[in-house]
Amino acid sequence: MDFVSGVKEKAVLGIRDIRSGDYDGKTVHMNGAVHTIRQMGEISFIVLRKAEGLVQCVYEGRKSGFDIRELKEESTVEVTGTVRGEERAPQGFEIRLQGIRVLSKPAQPMPIAISKWKLNTSLETKLALRPISLRNIRERAKFKIQEGIVRGFRDYLFSQGFTEIHTPKIVARGAEGGSNVFRLDYFNKKAELGQSPQFYKQTMVGVYDRVFEAAPVFRAEKHNTTRHLNEYTSLDFEMGYIDGFEDVMEMETGMLQYVMALLEQDYKKELDLLKVTLPDVSRIPAVRFDEAKRLVSEAYNRKIRNPYDLEPEEELLIGRYFKEKSGSDFVFVTHYPSKKRPFYAMDDPQDPKFTLSFDLLLRGLEVTTGGQRIHDYDRIIEKMTRRGMDPQDIQSYLMIFKYGMPPHGGLGIGLERLTMRLLDEQNVRETCMFPRDVTRLEP
Repeated sequence: MDFVSGVKEKAVLGIRDIRSGDYDGKTVHMNGAVHTIRQMGEISFIVLRKAEGLVQCVYEGRKSGFDIRELKEESTVEVTGTVRGEERAPQGFEIRLQGIRVLSKPAQPMPIAISKWKLNTSLETKLALRPISLRNIRERAKFKIQEGIVRGFRDYLFSQGFTEIHTPKIVARGAEGGSNVFRLDYFNKKAELGQSPQFYKQTMVGVYDRVFEAAPVFRAEKHNTTRHLNEYTSLDFEMGYIDGFEDVMEMETGMLQYVMALLEQDYKKELDLLKVTLPDVSRIPAVRFDEAKRLVSEAYNRKIRNPYDLEPEEELLIGRYFKEKSGSDFVFVTHYPSKKRPFYAMDDPQDPKFTLSFDLLLRGLEVTTGGQRIHDYDRIIEKMTRRGMDPQDIQSYLMIFKYGMPPHGGLGIGLERLTMRLLDEQNVRETCMFPRDVTRLEP
């Protein structure tokens, strides 16, 4: 009988192994995909692509023990060779080849030149060929940075006593209401894809006090803009026993500070490759909704057309205004009108026309929506009734208030939008691995 006792150490090394060890002049084995082949006369360079980056291998004809003409780009291989220090190589070393074992070969030539420094093709082509275009070094770097954002979000909230939860995405009804829901036939019952984990994360505040989730949400909006997706990743947290919605803003600021420090420390290679300058988050200005509209109206001679919401142009102007005045790429816009916020948003006791809520803008784009929630059963029933809603429709959600909830609040962050703005991309599809929009369901 055989037993499996865990991961066994293999002779095949990674980039990190070689860089951290004493391998100069020693023979090593390494695997990877053939990213590109550069023939330079008597010698050739075979560049391997690994998760950690590119590795330069040197082919010297017969010394290398194989015929380079038999090798194709995107073949996966295991190479054997001697490590030599080389400052001009991508990792500071190169492997002088002694042999190569081909593990697999591509069936067809590449449809696009992924080994180019930058893909000189349209976004539509990149998305249609997404499984291939993501192999490009710059494309890969975007999503390593996105990994760092989610990692930092998780790590920081764990450090602040939050519990990670996993909520259902097939729901009886959307948390946000409205018509922008994907409807499902769920065993002859009406169901929807979740617009937000809002009801469930509030529910779990009554269990764990502080909770978070990083998961997909779905919006059946027929927008085909540079800022909308029909499925995106939402970074949500909800926290109980707050003194006010400012506690939520402070928690997000602390999280962003942690994320930026983590990116600078562990993802510097990707930041440098994409020439990204991270924003200063040592302090973030906050301004009331009505005051923000007035300021940009006066500063840029723009008439206020919609008193209840921010138009995309206004968001850009607010971002521009506070960048000029305070040097900040971020700005909290607080006290949104009650008319434009969900029924569970707590109204401002000083002026019920407004709510104790906020959006966070990054370089003129909304990346976060959050605020304090109503936690009193009678008050939430009263607000629902004023809006013509039937409490019977969401009895399972209202149960949490009926049996007692602490003051609480939270937020949702659009991961792809946040990444888009950090990387200075112009279309949110650039920062989504496999975008889902009104025209795209594959790949």
